[in-house]
Amino acid sequence: MSVLIYPFKPKILQSNREELMGQRAKLIWFTGLSGSGKSTLATELEFELWEMKYKTFLLDGDNVRAGLSRDLDFTDNGRIENIRRIGEVAKLFIDAGIIVLSAFISPFRFERNLVRDLVGGENFLEIFVDTPLETCEQRDVKGLYKKARNGEIPNFTGINSPYEQPENPFVSIPTHKMTMEESIGMLKKYILPLIEK
Repeated sequence: MSVLIYPFKPKILQSNREELMGQRAKLIWFTGLSGSGKSTLATELEFELWEMKYKTFLLDGDNVRAGLSRDLDFTDNGRIENIRRIGEVAKLFIDAGIIVLSAFISPFRFERNLVRDLVGGENFLEIFVDTPLETCEQRDVKGLYKKARNGEIPNFTGINSPYEQPENPFVSIPTHKMTMEESIGMLKKYILPLIEK
């Protein structure tokens, strides 16, 4: 760290904010292939938590790439820096007592562990949206797999760039075998006890 940087020490701590909000802040990190259902699950879970009066914020890959990380490419280095930035933003939200949901392919274990270390292992809930490549390709809502197969998109995860599955995720959701209702029910079963104050 630079000798010119002196981290600010607030009087109001994360625990104080959590007490005020009546919740425990966590980072719920959805990872999986493009088309696996990460954003759909994260969006639905956030809505249900919001209806239960939890204070949340959703970080989504396309939205972050359109703003905070618009200067980054999709090389391995660009992806790692993108995830690092997201981790730093998530850490600020957690310090504020907010429950953060994030939906990012985040293909490398290294980068997911980097975020875990940033926010603290006790605050990081890794959700593996475990959907086979074939199913993701069949869905291909954005037509990205087709373009990657045709060589139009380099470094596309699952086609010409690897995806490293989580070794010990908090929860695995096989979206090709479970309905949305079942998936959200499972997520709430495991997550609610950890965010209740």
